[in-house]
Amino acid sequence: MSGAGRQSGEPIDGSGLTVAIVHGTWHPVIADGLLEGARRTIAAAGATAVEHPVPGSFELPVVAKAALEAGADAAVALGVIIRGGTPHFEYVSSAATDGLTRVALDTGKPVGFGVLTLDDEEQGLDRAGLPDSREDKGAEAAEAALRTALALRAIRGA
Repeated sequence: MSGAGRQSGEPIDGSGLTVAIVHGTWHPVIADGLLEGARRTIAAAGATAVEHPVPGSFELPVVAKAALEAGADAAVALGVIIRGGTPHFEYVSSAATDGLTRVALDTGKPVGFGVLTLDDEEQGLDRAGLPDSREDKGAEAAEAALRTALALRAIRGA
C-alpha cells in the first residue's frame, strides 16, 4: 500500500483558511468516502470547507482554478478513474494530473491531490476511507492541502 511510509503528523491549525473541495461524482460509493474524509480533516483543523461537485475528474482542474481565484486558500481535488478496455483511462488521468499541477503553479496555491487512478473498483474501496478501507485518501489529500497552505503562509509572512 502506498500509505505505508506516511508519517503521522501533528494536529493542524487551519483556522482562517478556506479550502475548496472539488469532487467528481463518478463511482459514488468511493467518491463519497473520499469526500467524507476530506470534510472530516478540514473540520478537525478548524478550516472552512466550500464544496464544488463536478461531473468527473476531467473537470476538476478548471473548477479548482476558479475556486482558488475566487479566494480559497487551498483546494482538494477528489476523483475516481477506473481503468477500462480503452485508452480513456490514460487520457483522463493525465489531463486531471497535469491540469491540477498547472492550477497549483499558476495560482500559487496548493491543490491536494485525491484523484484515485485504479485498476478496479476494489482498489478504490480500499482507499476511500470507508469503515473497511485500509486508507483514507480524501483525508490525506485534505491534510496535504492544509499543511501546504500553512507552509506558504509562513513563507509569505501572512
